[in-house]
Amino acid sequence: MITVTDKLRTHWQVQNGVLVVLLILFVVSLGYLAWKTRVQWDVSQNGRHSLSQASLEVLEKVSGPVSITVYATAQDAKLGDIRKIIGEFLARYQRAKPDFTVTFIDPVEQPKLTQDAGVHVNGEMVVAFEGRREHLTTFNEQALSSLLMRLARSREKRVMTLTGHGERKLDGISSHDMGEFGRQLATKGFKIETLNLSIDRDVPADASMLVIASPQVDLSEGEVDKLLSYIARGGNLLWLIDQQPLRGLQPLAEKLELTLTSGVVVDPQAQKLKLPITFALGANYGQHPVTHNFDYITMFPFARQITINENKEWHSVSLVEAAQSGWVETGKLDSEVVFDKMYDVSGPVSIAAALSRIWQDREQRIAVIGSGNFLANTYLGNGNNLDFGINLVNWLAGDENLITIQPRATIDSSVMLSEPALIIIAGGFLIILPFVFLTSGAIIWWRRRRR
Repeated sequence: MITVTDKLRTHWQVQNGVLVVLLILFVVSLGYLAWKTRVQWDVSQNGRHSLSQASLEVLEKVSGPVSITVYATAQDAKLGDIRKIIGEFLARYQRAKPDFTVTFIDPVEQPKLTQDAGVHVNGEMVVAFEGRREHLTTFNEQALSSLLMRLARSREKRVMTLTGHGERKLDGISSHDMGEFGRQLATKGFKIETLNLSIDRDVPADASMLVIASPQVDLSEGEVDKLLSYIARGGNLLWLIDQQPLRGLQPLAEKLELTLTSGVVVDPQAQKLKLPITFALGANYGQHPVTHNFDYITMFPFARQITINENKEWHSVSLVEAAQSGWVETGKLDSEVVFDKMYDVSGPVSIAAALSRIWQDREQRIAVIGSGNFLANTYLGNGNNLDFGINLVNWLAGDENLITIQPRATIDSSVMLSEPALIIIAGGFLIILPFVFLTSGAIIWWRRRRR
């Protein structure tokens, strides 16, 4: 039997007192850290409450302070507390970029400021960077990140598209055209213009690049001469080629030291994905700024082979190799497609090439893609075709520092908690649990004291 002496009782009291003080200090420290430090983990599917890696890369390339002025009332008839919604959305950018400032202005209280800013929609944002300003009326990650990418460009980039020969249109809505791709380029700061070399004297000197997208009729000899002169002057070019004839552009292929094999690339791997066998899947990419850290599948319908010939003038890279187990089918596609070693070319097959050379102290850039379909409205959404196409144009326009993957779309739903539920959860963690710990400690101390 243990005899409780005054000395032992005092020892227990001191020990219990120290434990209580330590517990109180622990709870106070947690509260202080929670008040001063904000740490969060995004456990939602697809990370919908945090910025995508693509948006983080865009913010890294926007060197300098970004200021956003939000013109929003305290309450919106449809969205409720619109300031809170927009503030929480922009907070993700502020956490990633310390010099990303946000200011709210109430249009009702400040009508003159709102009118001077040209604001017409409740919740409209005015984004400013290095003296340039743009308005944004939709607050989602892709829209804002694309806007920041546009502002990051040093100047507006002119993209000229060849017309007059049935080419795919960058503003067209038919399945054959590339209107959706053109719209995406416009959101990223590119100005799309058309060029008819049978009427226009030449390619404008300040054009960032020229696009030749699958002409359907032959170019005249004079037009081809203008194109060759443009290349000779150091012009940048995106040439999209289909399996049809070159329409008078064979001299251009010879100028670039390229061999364009007739026939369609056949990829048996596509059949395993329930796709037509004439869809060449891009998965093996060359070492190049366009494909740097690009680890995604692209699809090139009805592609043709592009062979790079050895030459000293151009530095050439095969961007995409497809059909590792396939071939180039030179026969008709209306019957059963089988490999014929006498006529067909076995894979892997190069279907895209990038060429560059130093011309008058700057780099001239050319990309040749063996499938105009891959950027067409019908197929643009396949795989990561859009990302690959945007990367191509950024590199050709000299903005390879803006090459990135498009911000992802969110695919899961939000979990909305009511105000009482939030109060209960907060109270449980900040008040009830600490109180339980303190009460348990007090009971243990009281029982030991009575011994």
